Amino acid sequence: MLTLALVKSQDTEETITYTQCTDGYEWDPVRQQCKDIDECDIVPDACKGGMKCVNHYGGYLCLPKTAQIIVNNEQPQQETPAAEGVGAAANAAAASGAGTGGVAASGMATSAVVPGGGFVASAAAEVQTSRNNFVIRRNPADPQRIPSNPSHRIQCATGYEQSEHNVCQDIDECTAGTHSCRADQVCINLRGSFTCQCPPGYQKRGEQCVDVDECSIPPYCHQRCVNTPGSFYCQCSPGFQLAANNYTCVDINECDASNQCAQQCYNILGSFICQCNQGYELSSDRLNCEDIDECRTSSYLCQYQCVNEPGKFSCMCPQGYQVVRSRTCQDINECETTNECREDEMCWNYHGGFRCYPRNPCQDPYVLTSENRCVCPVSNAMCRELPQSIVYKYMSIRSDRSVPSDIFQIQATTIYANTINTFRIKSGNENGEFYLRQTSPVSAMLVLVKSLSGPREYIVDLEMLTVNSIGTFRTSSVLRLTIIVGPFSF
Repeated sequence: MLTLALVKSQDTEETITYTQCTDGYEWDPVRQQCKDIDECDIVPDACKGGMKCVNHYGGYLCLPKTAQIIVNNEQPQQETPAAEGVGAAANAAAASGAGTGGVAASGMATSAVVPGGGFVASAAAEVQTSRNNFVIRRNPADPQRIPSNPSHRIQCATGYEQSEHNVCQDIDECTAGTHSCRADQVCINLRGSFTCQCPPGYQKRGEQCVDVDECSIPPYCHQRCVNTPGSFYCQCSPGFQLAANNYTCVDINECDASNQCAQQCYNILGSFICQCNQGYELSSDRLNCEDIDECRTSSYLCQYQCVNEPGKFSCMCPQGYQVVRSRTCQDINECETTNECREDEMCWNYHGGFRCYPRNPCQDPYVLTSENRCVCPVSNAMCRELPQSIVYKYMSIRSDRSVPSDIFQIQATTIYANTINTFRIKSGNENGEFYLRQTSPVSAMLVLVKSLSGPREYIVDLEMLTVNSIGTFRTSSVLRLTIIVGPFSF
């Protein structure tokens, strides 16, 4: 059994006059003195080969895991003949029953180099000589005590060097440039050594540091991953933006953020679409709206004239007509509303206008017997070669009326026995626009055989000849038909 005594690292009667501590210690600003560093806590894998780390003032010990350690804060001293050496001194301490206060380790004692001590001894004990004997003390050299012999050379472990205070201090190979790390590696100083590591975002492959392609290890990014030397970043598809976690992509509501639509905007996942109000259509840029010229797209929207307006259209009718049901034109009967006919005139409405005709159309030698009927008296010698009566009639037809078309019927008002009636167009058909077809012994139909365009007025005399069967009686009657052709086909 090996017995080691542990003591405090600094005599309480000494006064510290500087704040630079030796290796294995650090300055305590509260207590205003140097305190031991627990290497077992901060040095990774301090002990190898299955050994366990035991912290020691100014250093640490590597002992077998089966070792039993008893800690006592008193400071025992043990004398032994100098010839036995340090190991004998340790055994003598064990034989004395360890006194009070010590570290007992069963098994083989471990020899170690204490970085702060500058000597080799079993369990890293400090050695002091005195004439014929020496004393083993577990109080390591005070890291703040300046040696009495500054010129004395001490032996330091690998990775340490003698300081100006004649103590061993760690060599910072990283700062000194004595490390063997490659240019693409990072040097990290350790106590007594150093290690080479790859920068973050790199991994060691052989002796080289290669970039870690984080994008090949999904799922780092929600949509798109962009690898960069030593790192990566996430990108989103158009219409999306990165969330606060820099990973997730969330839809951008373009209609709220930056509405580019001229009229209506509808947000969809990752994009948006524009729509136009009625009467408009999307332009080629799919953002703006252009007015639809409905009048140009169709010639059947309005009966007369189409007027394009922003987003809509309206229909107009010519003078003498009014718009009905938004699109069609209807004749205005001026004779029922307002007209300029005199009292001795009658108003006759036709498609698109009106005309004033005399209430008494009879001309000498005819006399008015009833409305629009003029009779030539038998007593008047001038009437012998003239038609017995003339009846005035008026009618209106639309322009460009389809042909052939029956437009007016003439019929005898007085029927005589044993008579024969014949009908003919007496005048007003010089261009052959009309044809008179007899439909019965007492009636005939005026047929339009050529299309007429207005505005125009035609006066056609339709004559009915009446002859008795023995040829002793002959008379004629005329129907003077005034036909007014309107200016339009409606």
